[in-house]
Amino acid sequence: MSRFDIKDINRRKLLQYGFMGLGAFFGNILLPMPVRAATSSLLSLGDLGPADANGIRLPPGFTSRVVAHSGQKLFDYVWHAAPDGGAVFRVANGDWIYVSNSEIDDGGGGVGALRFNPMGEIIDAYSILNQTHRNCSGGKTPWRTWLSCEEVDRGQVWECYPGGRKSAQPRSALGLFRHEAVAVDFVRKQIYLTEDERDGCLYRYTAASIDAEGKPDLDNGVLEVAEVVDKSTGIVHWNAVPDPLATSKPTRKQIPNCTQFNGGEGIWYRHGIVYFSTKGDDRIWAYDVLKQSLSIIYDAALYAVPVLTGVDSITSNAAGELLIAEDGGNMQLVALAGGKVKPILQVVDQAESEITGPAFSPDGSRLYFSSLRGKTGLLEDGVTYEITGPF
Repeated sequence: MSRFDIKDINRRKLLQYGFMGLGAFFGNILLPMPVRAATSSLLSLGDLGPADANGIRLPPGFTSRVVAHSGQKLFDYVWHAAPDGGAVFRVANGDWIYVSNSEIDDGGGGVGALRFNPMGEIIDAYSILNQTHRNCSGGKTPWRTWLSCEEVDRGQVWECYPGGRKSAQPRSALGLFRHEAVAVDFVRKQIYLTEDERDGCLYRYTAASIDAEGKPDLDNGVLEVAEVVDKSTGIVHWNAVPDPLATSKPTRKQIPNCTQFNGGEGIWYRHGIVYFSTKGDDRIWAYDVLKQSLSIIYDAALYAVPVLTGVDSITSNAAGELLIAEDGGNMQLVALAGGKVKPILQVVDQAESEITGPAFSPDGSRLYFSSLRGKTGLLEDGVTYEITGPF
């Protein structure tokens, strides 16, 4: 297997040339950030102020509220422990639903949902998946389902229905491995998956068929694993995984030449680019689906004092700027665009926790996220927040 490694490159020289100059050393493996801001910019927000009553540092004009904490009874649902990956879904009448994974082991995991009315009031809470294992992150689909990932050996991806009217379904064709997160190429209906292992891989699933409504068959298709065949250009070749169910050998070990990524975390698709993070080396990557090439767009090792560390979940605003959650680090949500980084919020006095599940409301004015372990560092003390302001 191959792994990207910059240990043999003079670190001082890299810092001298700066972030965008790294392409001189890697050829085209590091490219300018393809994200471009539109009308609003997270990078233009003001500096973070002192912590508010909820322990959140925010830019001027923003406010926070706690919408749920683990163990709290909301309607007929007790908000789950260890709130992790999440997403927002628009509902036809102007409501929206925030879904949130529960990263509890041994059958205690699942997915909970909060439904909001157009005024932002919580009007319902319920489970859409239960009795699963360590549901870490996942991904939102264009056919309005949530793919929840089990972060355990031979873990599954579960397709969940935010409205709660249909039972969740396991999608084994997406592979049985230590899943982290999922991103869907909306145009080609292909699914990209990260793997949380030190020698993890990047995977792609292509369905054998797509129905009349545009939904791919998640039970019949081809699972492939990425192999970077030319480090100077980042060109990727996709190899079919012989045994996605990993009956005798882990998926990441079935193709000898597949490329290793150190701790795959969040993944996000936007305008032909698949972005993903790797926690073992604090990098953000970008895969161009048309050019079939991979580049590094952020590397914390290139900064004497990096703003962004503990890279984890990824989302973006309507302008296309990325928003990266920190697992540990400084417990910040950090905007990344054009090779620049800027914290847009920070959770204080929760050093034993991590920021999870960032997702914007349909109109982009509200941002939801959780603190996995809250102030105590215990999984049963997770907190889910809403941030409101001029995003």
